[in-house]
Amino acid sequence: MAETILDKVAAAQPEAVEQCLTRYGPLVWSLARRWSPTFADAEDAAQEIFTDLWRAAERFDPRREPSEATFVAMIARRRLIDRHRRRARQPNTTELEHSLTMPAAEQPDQLEIGEEAGRVRELLEQLRPEERQVLELTFFHGLSQSEISQRIQLPLGTVKTHARRGLIRLRELAADLLERAKEPTS
Repeated sequence: MAETILDKVAAAQPEAVEQCLTRYGPLVWSLARRWSPTFADAEDAAQEIFTDLWRAAERFDPRREPSEATFVAMIARRRLIDRHRRRARQPNTTELEHSLTMPAAEQPDQLEIGEEAGRVRELLEQLRPEERQVLELTFFHGLSQSEISQRIQLPLGTVKTHARRGLIRLRELAADLLERAKEPTS
């Protein structure tokens, strides 16, 4: 029986890595791109897949497996499923944080900040109490949604919902305020 690339990988032969990458790189890359949300994530996934493949190479048995490519695809698929499940379990807490940051080039001076903070406080008073509480802890205390969840003893999903609804309502109130400011005074 002819020696396979995975046999060479398991035996740590110097040419095995290059042969494996040349032969199975396109397969692994296409699977990684299909399962990954970003290009960078696909690169990380491909690296993890090949690392797993190096570890599992000695388990490849051409008498049991349909083909070496099938074995490689199976390793890739398992790793990609693991990565997908791990991403699905992680809550996305960056949405609110990104919506609150302002680019450095557009930083207003202290007087403007004080005036805007006063307007924001006035608008916050018009929100439902739970939405106001979550947004005040975010805006004025710098707490993350996870920290707020722990502090006020609400599930993280509920905190996120209050934050989202509160921000939507604040935008609506701010838009109304701007419209009223544009109206000519008699």
